[in-house]
Amino acid sequence: MEQARILVVDDDRVVRDGLQRTLEGRNFRVETFASGQQAVARLQQESFTLVVSDLKMPGMSGMEVLKAIRTLQPEVPIIIITGYATVDTAVEAMKCGAVDYLAKPFTPDEIVQKIGAALEQRPGQLDDLLLHKALREHHGFDRFVGESAEMQRVYRRIMQVAPTDSTVLISGESGTGKELVAQAIHNHSARREQPFVAVDCTSLAENLLESELFGHVKGSFTGAIQTKTGLFKVADGGTLFLDEIGNLSLTIQAKLLRVLQAREVTPIGGTQPLPIDIRLVAATNRGLRGLVTQGVFREDLFFRLNIIPVELPPLRERKGDLRLLAAHFLKQNADELGKELHGLAPEALELLQHYPFPGNVRELENLIERAAVLAEGALIRAHDLELGLPEAAGAGAGEIPQNFGELRERKRQLREQAVEPLERAFLLDALERNSWNVTRAAEAVGMLRPNFQALLKKQGIHSRERPLN
Repeated sequence: MEQARILVVDDDRVVRDGLQRTLEGRNFRVETFASGQQAVARLQQESFTLVVSDLKMPGMSGMEVLKAIRTLQPEVPIIIITGYATVDTAVEAMKCGAVDYLAKPFTPDEIVQKIGAALEQRPGQLDDLLLHKALREHHGFDRFVGESAEMQRVYRRIMQVAPTDSTVLISGESGTGKELVAQAIHNHSARREQPFVAVDCTSLAENLLESELFGHVKGSFTGAIQTKTGLFKVADGGTLFLDEIGNLSLTIQAKLLRVLQAREVTPIGGTQPLPIDIRLVAATNRGLRGLVTQGVFREDLFFRLNIIPVELPPLRERKGDLRLLAAHFLKQNADELGKELHGLAPEALELLQHYPFPGNVRELENLIERAAVLAEGALIRAHDLELGLPEAAGAGAGEIPQNFGELRERKRQLREQAVEPLERAFLLDALERNSWNVTRAAEAVGMLRPNFQALLKKQGIHSRERPLN
């Protein structure tokens, strides 16, 4: 069993050193920090099993650390320790997400007992974290980032289907990583040493796509000045990946069905079929069952493709992976840019948590790249993300600042314009999901009721009146 990793933050060195000796003596791995800022920066870089935090600290208080951790690593249990114990502070800490509360001074046995009880409440989460780590380290899933239950199902399905030759149909919105899944299936199959050939079914006109897939013989049509080997034959012995297969015409669908049934392909203009040995993996961002109902996709081809379905969740349904994905992309960009970027500020992560990501992981990757380029400090701030900023900037493109003061003010205005629509959408969605009950809506999004009401007032939303469309 892997050692639990515990982060300790306390401005008192005696307490830090004492906790480190005690916990390391009980076979825990411990890192200590003297300030909340240092602890939060570390939590943006690494995952921890549990956090022990002092309540009263200069700069960033223990309560602020607790709230930041709830955004950074929401699954991590937090134990608050303090020499200023009161009922009110205990209640507030527990409301903000602490799993336990311990008054100073305490004995080594007391803190160990608290930590043991907290860890016993999350064995399933630890198992999932260890599973994903094992998958990435021992099965080479280096390009996957995610520890959520949704992604665990994807990893397991890949490992189940990879050793077989069964046809796989990957479904998911654009930007969810369908080609990564196809590549992983190939890499962990017996065909791994043979070609992996990817084809985007939307990138070519029908006649060109047909020639690309099946090949043609010299003189078979105008412009066929030489014989061309089709991609089905190029992928012989390996894997052929057909991306966005829902965009194929009915004519090509019929030919594809014949190829899959006969395991042979006849080039355009040819008379002799060529035997092929391929493993087919297809992907779609459209519901093929619906396309079958509409009469634009063949039912028999759908059943031939849908032998092993793999469904990829959109990013909005796996927000628990957001911190890991953002940190991964930020490290990539920091290395490429040669910049010292230590992570995302809590307010930036909170903004991302409420953003719907219509472009999924690909959109997050592009967003982090832009923020890494624009960031002026070691942390990515909310304004560096510029969510919605391009549209806002276009509205006032003709207003060129004449000095640095005007530039700074214009940037502030544009940031507010970018955040306002997102903030309003966040509030309306929370209210709608909770039948316009302010108390329940505030609790559902992890905010205190007064703070939620303040945002409603700022946005001019009256909680007793639903907006008219």
